[in-house]
Amino acid sequence: MPEATSPDSIKPSSFIAKLVSGELGTLLALAAVIIFFAVADPIQNGDRASFVTVRNFRVMMTQTSIVAVAALGMTMIIISGGIDLSAGTALTLSATVLAWFLKNDYPAFAAVAVCLLTGVTCGLINGLLISSLRIVPFIVTLGTMTIFLGIGKLVSNETTIFPSAAQRPDWISNLCSTKPPDMLAGGMPNLPLAVWITLLLAIATTVLLKYSVFGRYIYALGSNESTARLCGLNIPLVKTAVYAVAGLFVGVAGMYQFGLLKMGNPVEGIGLELKIIAAVVIGGGSLNGGRGSILGTLAGAAIMTVIASGCDLLEVRNPYQNIIVGVIIVAAVLLDQVRERRLAA
Repeated sequence: MPEATSPDSIKPSSFIAKLVSGELGTLLALAAVIIFFAVADPIQNGDRASFVTVRNFRVMMTQTSIVAVAALGMTMIIISGGIDLSAGTALTLSATVLAWFLKNDYPAFAAVAVCLLTGVTCGLINGLLISSLRIVPFIVTLGTMTIFLGIGKLVSNETTIFPSAAQRPDWISNLCSTKPPDMLAGGMPNLPLAVWITLLLAIATTVLLKYSVFGRYIYALGSNESTARLCGLNIPLVKTAVYAVAGLFVGVAGMYQFGLLKMGNPVEGIGLELKIIAAVVIGGGSLNGGRGSILGTLAGAAIMTVIASGCDLLEVRNPYQNIIVGVIIVAAVLLDQVRERRLAA
């Protein structure tokens, strides 16, 4: 009979590794980053300090929602063992299509429907190509990244599309609005609709992954594709479905981006896929597949937004901000590799 493990026999290194890994580690990192800037801002800016304000909180939540909602779909893809480098250009293609339809006086519901359909179609194309050609997702989505960028340029005629205020319905214009008042009656922060939609989608995605058959298929596919195939799982169908659902989230993010910028420009998505993937990786998602966390992804997206906001207030130059985020990503991947080795040992 195996001996029970006493509390004294638990190695400190093992305890620390568990503490800093996964979504708990990401939440602790988020708290640490917030505390750092909350202390550093008044030290440097004195009376001009504005990091710990409801106004800044609203702005950060809004900026986080664009990356976070796309990262929800990316979490599903990464758990299934895939990757999507086309998420950024697919996102801005969706926003550009929305802008084009509004600019040409189509009804708002039709424009939004086509925007979401564009995101789903981009995801569906990725899923079908990966499943049918049996090429690694990295290569396929690297190709579709530039394809979607080119299509966006054709739609916009290589310019920026600016629908007039009269052509934009109020609810889309206010989707990511941080206009006053900062507080509502009862002391609640006046969060824009995009933030609430993102939270609802996060809850729905969590339920899908944890309590549905489709969610179990996603985890099985990412954990061991060969075993999943032997168990009778329809691998091509599941992969295609995962990318299509993730495309829906990309379409929603495209709607958010249009609501924030009030215009459609396909080149705005270049490099955005790195932020989306980084949110998942920082949140504890494994690039080897089989593991990911919606809560961790939201925290990962928030960490990048908080760093950007705090560095702006401290007047840290943008190149240094890029270096900081890059170091965090490398550290997150390194921690994931350490965790994989410990599980394999």
